[in-house]
Amino acid sequence: MKTRLAAAIVSLLTLGGCMVGPKYAKPSAPMTPAFKEAPPESFKESEDWKVAQPGAPSLPPKWWEIFGDPQLTALEEQVAAGNQDLKIAEARLRQARALVRFNRASEFPAISTGPSISALRFSGNRPNFPIPPAAVGDFVLPFDLAYEIDLWGRVRRTVNAAREEAQAAAADLAAATLSIQAEAAYDYFELRAADAQEQLLSDTVKAYTDALQLTKNRFEGGAAPKSDVAQAQTQLDTALAQRTDIGVQRAQFEHAIAALLGKPPAQFSLAAMPRLPQPPAIPVGLPSQLLERRPDIAASERRVQEANEQIGIARAAFFPTVTLNASAGLEGTSILNWFTWPSRFWAVGPSFTQTLFDAGRRRAGSDAAIAGYDAAVASYRETTLGAFQQVEDNLAALRILENEQKQQRDAVVSARESLQIFINRYQGGVDSYLQVITAQTIALTNERTEIDIQRRRMDASVLLIKALGGGWNTSSLPSLPSR
Repeated sequence: MKTRLAAAIVSLLTLGGCMVGPKYAKPSAPMTPAFKEAPPESFKESEDWKVAQPGAPSLPPKWWEIFGDPQLTALEEQVAAGNQDLKIAEARLRQARALVRFNRASEFPAISTGPSISALRFSGNRPNFPIPPAAVGDFVLPFDLAYEIDLWGRVRRTVNAAREEAQAAAADLAAATLSIQAEAAYDYFELRAADAQEQLLSDTVKAYTDALQLTKNRFEGGAAPKSDVAQAQTQLDTALAQRTDIGVQRAQFEHAIAALLGKPPAQFSLAAMPRLPQPPAIPVGLPSQLLERRPDIAASERRVQEANEQIGIARAAFFPTVTLNASAGLEGTSILNWFTWPSRFWAVGPSFTQTLFDAGRRRAGSDAAIAGYDAAVASYRETTLGAFQQVEDNLAALRILENEQKQQRDAVVSARESLQIFINRYQGGVDSYLQVITAQTIALTNERTEIDIQRRRMDASVLLIKALGGGWNTSSLPSLPSR
């Protein structure tokens, strides 16, 4: 009898290899052979980007170093240590990893014990009197075992789903890190652009101060009307106000960087440096490589597989649950006979549970899991499309802004030449001061526009690096623990 029972239990355990539900296949994603806005074959490299051939190195993990700015590098090194959003993402990753261990525990038997010692004295007035009152003791040391035999793969799929969520959480952490690092670089270049604007306006204030003195001298000599002095003073005051206004923007970007580093703004400051670097060469790669380089795409794909596991879990609910239960221990009437051989007891055997009627609950759960999978696939494809759009947007911005800056440089040179001509003509008494004011306004506008274009080029470089996934790739995902 015992041999047949053991054989039946072994047979049930060997059936644990069956898994109901669909086998996972990575969903297709929208794809093109090349980026639309990438540079043509006629020039492989540009000032702002270069086309990376298949297998060529992508961006380095510390991608901000390609800008060649020591101050930016120092800031980026502090982001991971102080940013609170990254601490949230890291805590969620640890939580997801703990849930893997939590669910994996269901693959093993649960063993429990509950020792008890009790004494009982029967009432002298109980039924079956005149049996004399008596007192008895009950000393029990039980060990209970419960193990769900995973015939349909419910437990294994639950563990797999937890593993995939842990990988998705790791990708989420990488995506959050890249986003914060890119935001820090973006704010940094915005701040440096404000420094450049402030320096330009300071130089302009000096030039306008000289022009004001010129008009005063001409007025005092009777060569210019009082209106020229008033106009020159207005120009100077306007430039002073514009320079002061730049301070608001700079302060806000400095505060934003402090928050990204996890520091109160009062404890952080950056010295002015009125210079913007040139955009670095950025290896773009192919659209197909983007699926391996974007952590948000990787996280979305992991959740598609997790949703696929949920379908299998919902399907397993249609089949009976088989649980192996066992109990053994010692029971005696006193401490003297508690641990003797005759005090042993044991029981073992499987139990089957099958839901016969649930008013459509399991069917609804299955339909919900399928709908969740469809939503995860759509989210994966939408994330991929968004990634392609971001790359194309910033490739176009870099290409167009590069040409625009060349054109703007010519406009600045022409505006400066025109201003000098009108100043000379005013000094010679040929033109009125209105011509000088007009030329000053045009020159300052063009110079500020040139700085703004350079700022936009730097911003587009940072955003392109972010759109390409920085220096991340799917090989950085943690490997799944073996069963």
